[in-house]
Formats: sequence, C-alpha cells, structure tokens
Amino acid sequence: MPRWLPRAVVLVLALIACFQLGSWAFHQLLGLLVNILIAFFLALAIEPAVARMAARGMRRGLATFLVFLGVFVAAAGFLTLLGSMLAGQIIEMVEGFPRYLDSVINSINTTFHTELSRLEIQDSLLRSDWLRKYVQNSATGVLDVSATVLGGLFKLLTIGLFSFYFAADGPRLRRALCSVPPPAKQAEVLRAWEIAVTKTGGYLYSRGLMALISGIATYILLAVLGVPYAPALAMWVGLVSQFIPTIGTYLAGALPVLIAFTVDPWYALYVLGFVVVYQQFENYVLQPKLTSKTVDIHPAVAFGSVVAGTALLGAVGALIAIPAVATLQAFLGAYVKRYELTRAADASTSRPRRRVRLPRLR
Repeated sequence: MPRWLPRAVVLVLALIACFQLGSWAFHQLLGLLVNILIAFFLALAIEPAVARMAARGMRRGLATFLVFLGVFVAAAGFLTLLGSMLAGQIIEMVEGFPRYLDSVINSINTTFHTELSRLEIQDSLLRSDWLRKYVQNSATGVLDVSATVLGGLFKLLTIGLFSFYFAADGPRLRRALCSVPPPAKQAEVLRAWEIAVTKTGGYLYSRGLMALISGIATYILLAVLGVPYAPALAMWVGLVSQFIPTIGTYLAGALPVLIAFTVDPWYALYVLGFVVVYQQFENYVLQPKLTSKTVDIHPAVAFGSVVAGTALLGAVGALIAIPAVATLQAFLGAYVKRYELTRAADASTSRPRRRVRLPRLR
C-alpha cells in the first residue's frame, strides 16, 4: 500500500466531516444570518439620515437612536389606528350578526317553506360535537400562537439591535471591511459600500414618497365617499402597496374595498376603480420619475429580482431584492466598457422597420 494512501483517506474523511459540520451549522444559524442581512439593509437605509445628523455635530449613537425612535413612533401609531379600525369593525359585525342571521333564516323559511328558528339553531350548535372539538383545538392552538408571537418579537428585537449597531458604528465597520483587502482594493470596497448606501436609501426614499402620495389620494377618496376609518385605511394602502412587492397593491386595495362595501356596494366599486386607475398612473407616470435617479432598473429586471429573492429567502428576499440588484447593477456598470455604435448598428437600432407588402393572390 502506498504511503500517501492513509493520509489521503484521512484527509478526505476530515474534509467530509468539516463539510457536514459546516452544513449543519449553516442550517442551524440560517435564521440568525437572515436577521443580520435584514438589519444590514435597514442600517444602509437609515445611513443617509444618520450621516446628515452626525455632520451637524450630533453623535452617531444619539442620531441613530432618534431615527429609530421616529420609526418606532410611526409604526406604533399606524398599528394603533389599524387595530382600532379592526376592533370597531369586529364589534359592529358581532353586534349585527343576530340581525343578519334572522334575515337569512326568514329568507330561507319564505323560499323553502320551512320553520327554522334562530334559538333552535343556536342550541344545536352549542350542543354539537364539532363545536366542542373546535374549542379544544383552539385552546391548544393558543399556545402555538403565543409562541409564534414571542418568536416574532424576539426576531424584531434581534434585527433592531443589529441594525442599531451597524448604523451607529458605520465608520468603524467600514474601516474594518476596508482593512481586509490589500490597499489597491480598499477603494473598491469603499465605493461598493457608498453605492449600496445610495441605492438602498434612494429606494426607501422613493417608496416612502410614493406611499405618502398614494395615502393622500386614497384618504381624499374615502373622505369624499364617507367611508369610516379613512386615515387608517389610507396609511394601510400607502405602506402595504409600496413596501410589499408584486402583491402589495392587491392586498392593500382589498381592505378599503371591503370596508366600503359595508357602507354601500357602489362605493366598493368606486374604490376598486380608483385602485386600478391609480395603479396605472403610478406605474407609468409617477414611479419612473421618482426612481429614475435612485434605483433605475428595468421593470422586467425588477420583477425577476423579486421572484428570485422570494424563491431564495421568501418575503425577506422580496423586500431586499430590488435595492440589492440596483446596487449590483450600479457597481458592475462601472467596470463594463461601452463603445460608440457604428453607423450601421446605429441605423439598424434607430430606424423604424418598414412594412413588407405581400402580393395578393389572384
């Protein structure tokens, strides 16, 4: 047996063991890595505001705290308005459910000549095995819901802490990253960082501005129609339609349509028509003007990046896909050499095609 064979076998087994250990550790720490990625993009998004406040003489820690405080107050106010809206609608539905049930029973009795009674239906439901099993399953499901809520709060706390540290120690983190490559490559690392900050902050700014415009337009329509909870619904439409890619528009428009339907079915049709028309105005007029200088990427590339991000990281990937692709496109664009078109190429790309007339058959 050759001398190198035992060492080669031991080396291969060690590499396999290291690969298995690394794969296991990666799957165990995947949730933490995703949270750190979200925190990093949040820190990049608030970096322009923190840097602007720090340039005026404020400490970065205090500036980061004030930015986070403003975001927390805005989110708490939005959730409070939305919660009051949902609570009011649920109370109205519960109070009006007996009347609705009586009308349904009366229509059934009139149509099918039956003698149903609401009290008898309630007694049969209360004594049914289905309701007893449902209550038992709901009681056991409360613990799962509580665990899910606590896990979500822990994730939010983790993301908040990491993003705070990334934003507060931004210059120190940049120095640490720039010290890893050789001096010839340090300028490239710093340039990539600045591009990421510009694109992510620009994406957040443009989305926030479009959310404000969409919310104001929705509020005016709902206030004119007299739909209740117009401020909360306007905030819901503005935030959800802009910060949830692909399906955000439909998810945002569904709630005001349902609330308007409780007032008048025609109002729901008006709100639906407004959502469709405003979406076209936003896609073809408003969004190109606001995002042309921040995240100027082709709509097909944006859609493909959202699909790819969703496939890789789910909802998190869908949220960070567009600024990540815009950053990568801007960074690679500096290294792609472009040349002037030749006369033939310019003529073939700019000249409209002529229609070829086919001879008519006799």
